[in-house]
Amino acid sequence: MEVAGEEPLFAERAAGIDIAKAGVEAAVRVPGPGGRRMQEVRSFKVTRRGLEELAGWLEGHGVTRAGMESTSDYWKPVFFFLERAGFECLLYNSRAVKAQPGRPKTDKADAAWLAKITENGWVRSSFVPPAQIRVLREYTRYRRRVIQARTAQMNRTEKLLESGHVKLSSVISKLHGVSGRAMMNALAAGERDPKVLAQLARGTMRRKITEPGEALDCTFFTPALARLLARMLKLTDELTAEIEGPGTEIAELCAPFEPEIARLDEVDGIARRTAEDVIAEIGTDMTVFPTAGHLVSWARLCPQVRESAGRRKGRNATGDGNAYLSAAISEAVIGSLGTNCFTAARYKKLIRRMPKKKALVAAGNSVLTIIWHLLADPEATYADLGGDYYELRDPARQKRSYIRGLERLGYHVTINTINPDTGELTAA
Repeated sequence: MEVAGEEPLFAERAAGIDIAKAGVEAAVRVPGPGGRRMQEVRSFKVTRRGLEELAGWLEGHGVTRAGMESTSDYWKPVFFFLERAGFECLLYNSRAVKAQPGRPKTDKADAAWLAKITENGWVRSSFVPPAQIRVLREYTRYRRRVIQARTAQMNRTEKLLESGHVKLSSVISKLHGVSGRAMMNALAAGERDPKVLAQLARGTMRRKITEPGEALDCTFFTPALARLLARMLKLTDELTAEIEGPGTEIAELCAPFEPEIARLDEVDGIARRTAEDVIAEIGTDMTVFPTAGHLVSWARLCPQVRESAGRRKGRNATGDGNAYLSAAISEAVIGSLGTNCFTAARYKKLIRRMPKKKALVAAGNSVLTIIWHLLADPEATYADLGGDYYELRDPARQKRSYIRGLERLGYHVTINTINPDTGELTAA
């Protein structure tokens, strides 16, 4: 047997902070006599004065690194204040620092445990973007929440029309488009003649003028429903204006990141708004994600298989991840489907053998990988592989697949090649 020396500490003077809504318990661990570790725990309020006292106390002990648990949003004022004070702050996922069996569970004990985790480096810190990105994130997340609220309001409007037996959404694909909105405004104003309402159709909808006339039978659409419809349309307009409202502030906050946004905007399916959302969630410094796989794993866009005794268990996903980033990446994939690009080809290839949501995640994996490379290398440029990537990658395999498909249908297939210069058939 050999004497096993203890592992060196990551921080000689470390602190652990257990955070609640109104106060925190802070523990410091510092070197003591005889090579032992000394520990002290104190309570502080989560106010400006309380946090100043906490920072001064930590400085008095020579602490340089402070670790804390991500408790709701209560960690933010503590983390940001200590970060501005010059401390190296680490944020731990609550599942990674949960109480161990047999260890007492109190706020002071939790603080001491967090300090011990911090000094030994047992748990990896969560990603917290820099202050400039955090401000941008608040704006982009607010904009996305308002967009979601407007979408919910539009859905409620459609349900109200269905309640009044107005089947307008059955003949108009975009209920809140120019034609649909003109008809709903007239309904809210008291118009009940289906022919008059149908005449409000615009563009291609005028070719279906008979169908809207039948769908706009207002027999059961009462004045009370009309008043409620007017309120709903007014709120939809207010939400639309609110979506555009933060645009100026977001543009100002994105000014330092214009080169990165421009590069992301070149990717098929990624519009400027999507690029702004992506930058707000992951920043532009890709050194925090050593590889594209690390970023994809952090975003929870990579599958994970749990298998035991030859049987797969649980969901084949690593968790919920960042909902805002996932929404932006999903929008990029869906936006690419109308183009002849690699992302669209990958998605269409995958939906043949898996559910659409799983295919969306897999295609999003590719999009996020592209984003990582564009942000990690300032000299990188986007070059799409093309919508025919899978066909050109292995033409022989594609040929065999098509032949087998025709043979399964009962056909006998003879293959001839075409001269690319003359277009004439040649022997296989």
